[in-house]
Parts: sequence; C-alpha cells; structure tokens
Amino acid sequence: MIKNLSISSSLIPDKQRGSVESQVFYLTNRVLRLTQHLQLHGKDYSSQRGLWKILGKRKQLLVYLYKRDKLRYDDLIGRLGIRGLKTR
Repeated sequence: MIKNLSISSSLIPDKQRGSVESQVFYLTNRVLRLTQHLQLHGKDYSSQRGLWKILGKRKQLLVYLYKRDKLRYDDLIGRLGIRGLKTR
C-alpha cells in the first residue's frame, strides 16, 4: 500500500533528535504518508484534518527557525525538498 516515501533519517544526526530540524523532518515524513493515504481514501475527512494540523505545526516550526537562524532554515528546506514560507 505505502511505497518507500519516507525521507532518509541520515539527514538528521543522532545528537539533534529534539531540535527544530528533526521535528520538521518527522512531520514531513508524516505528511508524505498521510498524502499517500488520502490519495487512496479521498473521503477520509479525519485524516484530512490530521494532515492540516500537522501542516500547521510544521509551518509554526519553520517560522520559528526562519526568525532564529535563516541559514539553518535554508539548509533544511533544501535538504527536505519542501517549499519555503511565503514572504511579503
């Protein structure tokens, strides 16, 4: 059912398991799995709500990282291959 969609855990060193980068990494893996699930089960509204909550949490963490350290933010966005934040 689910193909190998997860991102390699070697991107985050073991010493950084609680860091913002690792949290965004794990949330991104969950987003990929839920997206695959929703492609099969389009009317699973509970999973859609969960996906929205995960995306909101990931966005909060990315905003925090963007404000604290722009270089780490740019590096993380590049390694995970996700879109950056919208800037005005």
